[in-house]
Amino acid sequence: MKAAIILFPGSNREGDAFRAISAACGEPIIVWHGQTELPAGTDLVVLPGGFSYGDYLRCGAIAARAPIMEAVRDHAVRGGLVLGICNGLQILVESGLLPGVLMRNARMRFVCRMQHLKVERTDTPFTSQYEQGQVIKVAIAHGEGNYEADSETIARLEGAGRVAFRYCDSRGVVGGAANPNGSTNDIAGIYSENFNVLGLMPHPENLIDPLVGGTDGRGLFESLAAFGKAA
Repeated sequence: MKAAIILFPGSNREGDAFRAISAACGEPIIVWHGQTELPAGTDLVVLPGGFSYGDYLRCGAIAARAPIMEAVRDHAVRGGLVLGICNGLQILVESGLLPGVLMRNARMRFVCRMQHLKVERTDTPFTSQYEQGQVIKVAIAHGEGNYEADSETIARLEGAGRVAFRYCDSRGVVGGAANPNGSTNDIAGIYSENFNVLGLMPHPENLIDPLVGGTDGRGLFESLAAFGKAA
């Protein structure tokens, strides 16, 4: 699978994404935000975490209008895979590739900790190596991760099975203190209508090595590798 990681001013997780993708899918290409085309044959585009453009205006708002994003949108429309992590999810909603908005965390504090997630479905390019309902532990680090959308959009996401992950506790129970930011319906990640675009606030790319606390993030990148081999 040929992957491209988009680098914006203020990105800081591109190195983590690079290592995670390299371990599962082969070495990706770093693409500067000012370019207007993706590398030929790109299968997967990754928008990494960080603070693109210093989070001025709104998180992801300026990055969503970067020259390379037109190519990313075209790639997604053609059915190409797009993965947005943390700031990457914020960029995806600001660019219109995913619905909704990311608001300030409910307690108005930046949250940086380990967090359990429940895998909602396993029939997507991003989750095939997990089990239905599996509880995984990855990292979160965000101040504006509170996912919100109007009631019609939430109903549409829920009805079409487009919620990818939900915040939960170690037993898989959602709600209450298990939700770190107040996201509606404990939503931690969502898919596009065709399930080829995934945006999530947590950081699976940080949990691929037991030396840093766990390997539950590997499943996402191994799923992408499996999808690439089958394609």
